[in-house]
Amino acid sequence: MSCFRLRPKRTNSEEQVWQNGLKKVAQDNGKLLGLEGDVDLQFLLKGGDLLKVRSRSWHKNRFLKLMEDCRTMGYPSQKFWKRDKTFLIDDIESVRKGRQSDGLQKYTNASEEEKCFSIIFRGHKKNLDFMATSQEEAHRWVTSLEKLINNMHNLNKQQKSEHWIINCMRKSDKNNDNKMTLKEVKHFLRQINIQVDDAYAADIFKKCDTSNSGTLEDLEIKQFYDLLTQREEVDEIYNNYAKTEGEMSTSDLLNFLLNEQREQATTASALKLIEKYEPDETAKQKKRMTKDGFLMYLNHEDGSIYNPAHSALYQDMSQPLSHYFISSSHNTYLLEDQLKGPSSTEAYIKALMKSCRCVELDCWDGPNGEPIIYHGYTLTSRILFKDVIRVIKEFAFKTSEYPVILSLENHCTVEQQKVMAHHLISILGDALVTKPLGNTMPTDFPSPEELKGKFLIKGKRLNKLDAMFSNNNTVEEETVSEEDEAADCKENGEKAKPKKTKIKLAKQLSDIVIYCKSVHFGGFEHAKDSQAFYEMSSLKESKAFNLAETSGTAFIHHNMDKLTRIYPAGSRTDSSNYNPVPMWNVGCQIVALNFQTPSKEMHLNQGRFMPNGFCGYILKPQFQRSLSSQFNPNRLTNGPWLQQKTLHVMVISAQQLPKLNKNKNKSIVDPLVRVEVHGVPADNGSKETHHIENNGFNPSWNESFQFPIHVPELALLRFVLEDHDAASQNDFIGQYCLPLASIQNGYRHVPLLTKRGDVIASAGLFVHVMLVEQQ
Repeated sequence: MSCFRLRPKRTNSEEQVWQNGLKKVAQDNGKLLGLEGDVDLQFLLKGGDLLKVRSRSWHKNRFLKLMEDCRTMGYPSQKFWKRDKTFLIDDIESVRKGRQSDGLQKYTNASEEEKCFSIIFRGHKKNLDFMATSQEEAHRWVTSLEKLINNMHNLNKQQKSEHWIINCMRKSDKNNDNKMTLKEVKHFLRQINIQVDDAYAADIFKKCDTSNSGTLEDLEIKQFYDLLTQREEVDEIYNNYAKTEGEMSTSDLLNFLLNEQREQATTASALKLIEKYEPDETAKQKKRMTKDGFLMYLNHEDGSIYNPAHSALYQDMSQPLSHYFISSSHNTYLLEDQLKGPSSTEAYIKALMKSCRCVELDCWDGPNGEPIIYHGYTLTSRILFKDVIRVIKEFAFKTSEYPVILSLENHCTVEQQKVMAHHLISILGDALVTKPLGNTMPTDFPSPEELKGKFLIKGKRLNKLDAMFSNNNTVEEETVSEEDEAADCKENGEKAKPKKTKIKLAKQLSDIVIYCKSVHFGGFEHAKDSQAFYEMSSLKESKAFNLAETSGTAFIHHNMDKLTRIYPAGSRTDSSNYNPVPMWNVGCQIVALNFQTPSKEMHLNQGRFMPNGFCGYILKPQFQRSLSSQFNPNRLTNGPWLQQKTLHVMVISAQQLPKLNKNKNKSIVDPLVRVEVHGVPADNGSKETHHIENNGFNPSWNESFQFPIHVPELALLRFVLEDHDAASQNDFIGQYCLPLASIQNGYRHVPLLTKRGDVIASAGLFVHVMLVEQQ
């Protein structure tokens, strides 16, 4: 990696060698990324001057460039005692052209729109807002960065691993002479999260130093790399099936796919895998797969635990809205806690880009006649209602084209409610559903397919929907009972307000509530007799959990033709989450979670909504949609839901786990793996491996577990990796969660995600899984 700091003075010839070395490093890394000679990559490597924007008065010039590792961006600090600022390409969530961040909206003029762009990071890291010298230059920065991000994202696991290891090697080459001393080898091993004693390091160094020069170079470094990355567990699997002159013939590979992977494989599909993954052209011509090709297959989507067929939209999207689980957010405007954390339009963008399809807007009277959004009776910051609606319009359908529900928690006066209605109608335009689909009074919900690209408003309504189809559209009264959640918002130490059971409602706002009219929940019998299909209730988690426990079947039947929204208790001021699984078990569609809080519950939510093209809608199992169903998740009886199976999981090994405490002496992890099943109570289980001392690079466990499964259609499988600590709580390393219905049997790699749900580029888990009928 290059450095902006002053270096020891070099002669002209030394400088030329230095610069040529940097160019060679950049060229090699560009080749690894599939961007050899690419003009956009060259533009980023050259870098350029930009204006960094932090406030109205803080606009400063910065020289931004891509480092030679092709994965780090940097710009020099203006203070000589401070380190240069750098950030990883892997940490970038998106690059946005124009004034599409809070900062650029506040601190730049609309006339400079085309010169602006923002780099948005994953997690809580602050955005970087820049202004280029021209529209063309801003466009060049955005397109070049997007190309680099996409190419890095599209690398398979083996390519990411190779890129990571090679760059770790280069960082350990302190004097950049393309040679590695024993001292540099030891530093490299620490870099890649493996602790070895001096004797072992010296032994592998001596084994590779065939020239006896005291350094490793060229082919010796390649030999060292191959020795380090050798996967004995993969070698053993490969050798068991490679029966044709030490290689896998088409029939050998087919044998492996049928016996180990339990796939519906054919000779044609085996040949297709050879064509897709085999790097050796001679082997490919012989219709064989070498060990390198086999490793490539295992590290690609075909060898993933997640069924690639479920990555695309594959479910029936033509059923009523009530037949789907809908990815839903609570207090969507918050970035942190619910007492004093910041509110931001950015929070809506992040949720929508994760395919969240139901967002919440807490609306209050604001200054200058403009409604605002914030968490009432707290110190959370305020944002304008109209700015939120503009952002929602912009980002709602970028990752999913299926409908978005705007859940209004309305505390506004009638005058500002009219302003809310005006903004919703004028900004959302034709995308806003303002009347039922069709020309007659509906008796059921439209489908997600029919509502593509549409917004639905959830809120209070003054009259029945039938009034829209009669000549009499008058209202009997202008007040409605207060929203359940609004009535709860003063709990648990929040500033008290007078008990209020009625609020005045503006007709303009009432009229655009069509399919999601909020009503108080009066019990399942009352709802069955008196509640229209479009009338939905919001239930606090404690009430919902009690109903799920005591009236599971009734709850499921209620949710067959009506929507139910569940929200966290007011006591969760830290924006923590409840377990969503019991709510899905009883068919609740809108199980609202705090998306801003990285947690086990959000991991389960991400796993639930990962399949079906990540569109935010998952079709509920048939037994949660059929009127004849007597399914009760808490008291299992015989029925189509009962498909008793055994899940066998063997945790074999892991690769390139991240270091956790990079600035501390204790930075090498002692990893263990926990395997969890989440579903109906009878299926819940958790089992754990032993921990491996001082090895985050290639730990190996080879431990097997079994889990009895009763209702596989509702079960989720979660892997958690932790750094064992005997004296305190284990540290989190990575996790992955997916529905049991989406797993592939056999030897599979498991990608690992951060606590916030982002992919850890080079890391992975290797397992053997088998879901079989109980004998």
